[in-house]
Amino acid sequence: MRETLGPERAAPDEIFLEGMRFYAFHGVNAEERALGQRFTVDVALAVDLRAAGRSDDLGDTVSYSAVFKLVRRIVEGEPRNLLEAVAEAVAAGILAEFRPVARVTVTVRKPEAPLRGAMLDAAGVRLSRARGEGEGAR
Repeated sequence: MRETLGPERAAPDEIFLEGMRFYAFHGVNAEERALGQRFTVDVALAVDLRAAGRSDDLGDTVSYSAVFKLVRRIVEGEPRNLLEAVAEAVAAGILAEFRPVARVTVTVRKPEAPLRGAMLDAAGVRLSRARGEGEGAR
């Protein structure tokens, strides 16, 4: 049974970064690991923005500049086989680093996915993770 957020924990507001572009070396194919390719990442952070809206103070919100730097460090960092692993690392990093974030949705796209004969804009994954979900469960 999934826990629903009560009014005191509700975070209907969002901070989002869309279309972040990185060059990295993720993939299961040797060519992807050797040559690298472009990746596009979107994140949406569920955060209660009322205090920041009233105070006009950066200290009352989550800095999207800091979020961008974290995402860049992860995506351009250690190569992973799967986009799922990249997205999971981004989600976990955001939840660990930014306490006001109640939920994060991460989309990772591979615009030049090596699919023989495919005509598509991108292949990718999207996942959502909430604070407290699965913590301590192994």
